[in-house]
Amino acid sequence: MIVRSLQEARKTDRRVVSEGWESTRLLLKNDNMGFSFHITTIYEGAELHLHYQNHLESVYCVSGEGEVENLDDGVVYPIQPGTIYILDKNDKHILRAKTEMEMACVFNPPLHGKEVHNADGAYELDGEEVSDK
Repeated sequence: MIVRSLQEARKTDRRVVSEGWESTRLLLKNDNMGFSFHITTIYEGAELHLHYQNHLESVYCVSGEGEVENLDDGVVYPIQPGTIYILDKNDKHILRAKTEMEMACVFNPPLHGKEVHNADGAYELDGEEVSDK
């Protein structure tokens, strides 16, 4: 059994901060579950151009408001608490935060822990593993 506290994980190297967002990775590749689970904060006003070429992602909005734009068809979907969006086709998208948003995210394959977006808005497949500190 794995038990972790978000508040405690935020004090460790499981918390990754980048431009427009921060993410606390509660479950990672070295946990051997086949997926990773993160609580990610998108800062108010952030506009993130993303394209997870190597991962599928499911995102559930816990709090805040924003929108996600599918760049393949131009459709913009509002995001509010209770909204889930799933990037099941490695979709190119833009995530915009009208207010600070807290999101619960699942990645497959799982992240190692220190990944940040590359120039294409993707996470690389190989990354540095994070300890259980």
